[in-house]
Amino acid sequence: MRPFLSIQDLSFTYRGSDRPALKNINIDIEEPAFIVLMGHGGSGKSTLCCSLNSLIPRFFRGEYQGRVLVKGKEVSRHTVPEMSHHVGMVLQDFESQLFSTNVELEMAFGPENHCLPRQEIGRRIEQYLAFVGLKPFRHREPASLSGGQKQRLAIGSVLSLEPEILVMDEPATDLDPVGREEVLSLADKFRQENRILLMVDQEPETGLSADQIWLMREGEVVTRGSPEEILPDLSRLKSCGIKPLPTIELFERMGWSGRPLTVESAISLIEKRHLIRQRRLFPTPLSLEGSISSPILSVEALRFIYPQFQTEALRDINLSINEGEFVALLGQNGSGKTTLAKHFNGLLKPSSGRVSVQGKSIAGYSHRELARLVGYVFQNPDHQIFARTVREEVGFGLKALGENPLTISKRVADALEPVELQGFEEKNPFALTRGERQRIAVASVLATQPRAIILDEPTTGLDYTQQKNMMEMLRHLNQRGHTIVIITHSMWVAAEYATRTIVMKDGLILADGRTRDIFANEVRLDQASLRPPSIVRLSNWLGTQALTVEQMVDELRKISNSKHQ
Repeated sequence: MRPFLSIQDLSFTYRGSDRPALKNINIDIEEPAFIVLMGHGGSGKSTLCCSLNSLIPRFFRGEYQGRVLVKGKEVSRHTVPEMSHHVGMVLQDFESQLFSTNVELEMAFGPENHCLPRQEIGRRIEQYLAFVGLKPFRHREPASLSGGQKQRLAIGSVLSLEPEILVMDEPATDLDPVGREEVLSLADKFRQENRILLMVDQEPETGLSADQIWLMREGEVVTRGSPEEILPDLSRLKSCGIKPLPTIELFERMGWSGRPLTVESAISLIEKRHLIRQRRLFPTPLSLEGSISSPILSVEALRFIYPQFQTEALRDINLSINEGEFVALLGQNGSGKTTLAKHFNGLLKPSSGRVSVQGKSIAGYSHRELARLVGYVFQNPDHQIFARTVREEVGFGLKALGENPLTISKRVADALEPVELQGFEEKNPFALTRGERQRIAVASVLATQPRAIILDEPTTGLDYTQQKNMMEMLRHLNQRGHTIVIITHSMWVAAEYATRTIVMKDGLILADGRTRDIFANEVRLDQASLRPPSIVRLSNWLGTQALTVEQMVDELRKISNSKHQ
């Protein structure tokens, strides 16, 4: 039987690079499957994806060896349009594949170019608009959508091609947890329809429903297997830049036998083996870390209407963020998070209401004064990167503020160190990966040393090690007195780093409080299409105050020691 997909001795080195991006990959897939591809940044995941639809070697040039066959067709011998009949691809940089003037036309573009009948094109538009939840936005310009809605549109536009193989390169980075679950629901659909779904993702929970997990490291697929074979191997996951499943990590650190992949299986083992004698162990809440002083950012009766659509994005928001806080802003796609954050540094002006920085109306500040107080890192780093070199990009804000060359040089070096981009000073930002461009955008804001730093999805495009480094850097800045506000869909990031969490829904603040208290109310989170991280769900069941594996281990050991005493 001919393999569905065959990768034979595949190696590829990008033009101008002296290091292979792919090395001697040999894989055959003989039946429909859901495959999750994981690995550290720069491990070759995106390169492997691009080799499946002829982007490599047709678009991205370099030294290409080996063969890739889709149902017997040698990919490198066909153009990208020819391969689009068989292989659909959602790019990691999903915004780059959106170009139509409205959502409906974007959905129709692929089927129209495949010359499908008008009635069939209409059916696909309706079916996949509904699947990605964009029916109410069918006449909107893609540029007017939120980041998560744009990602949904990119997914829907490729689904409308109904390819035999769907390749999605980190398709859920900007989606809320419910949106992520909707994307994962494609797996069952593709199995039933005898198709292949290959998804690049950094979250280990994504691999739970996979038929196979492929781990990549330095251009090679180092191992393949079922979730039960791959996910319990914590050392191998860490070596590939993948966050371990917290349930498995907890059991290992507590010395308990068993490797539960889910919260439900962890609870079952705890109950069955009486690993914990009682629940509701620690009713006393943990205190907030750090000192809280006067408000640095505040809004009063804030309303905002996007004039071109007459859409009320913010409705009577009242909020104060104090100097020195670390705040996570959560909510489903389109809930108003980014719109609210853009008021803090004057990127948007209120339709009504007042925005203040350090107690003074934002209208009373010059752009230069405001830049020294509030820094903003965009959700898409390409929206703020334009210089020819990394050095120029990171130093641009300082130059605009009138700093002398010596100060600029020192601040640029200081800003590049925590984002691990030393040695990149003379490189072209647009020749780097999205994750590297994300870190450049952060460094350019860090260089100006603002009092408050707002970051929209700061961990997008980063592997687990890079995410940890980024967030530890922000924690360090917070401890030095900077106010940090992050907009994120990564629930473990919010749980581990934010002391305060604000939840938004439909332009309103649904909840605001201590992060542990917000994450304890799973019903209210569900109203905002959010889910707590698995370790917090387990913590809620146990009745502990833990938000991380480390905290839970500490709490459980304390209660164990007190019993022995």
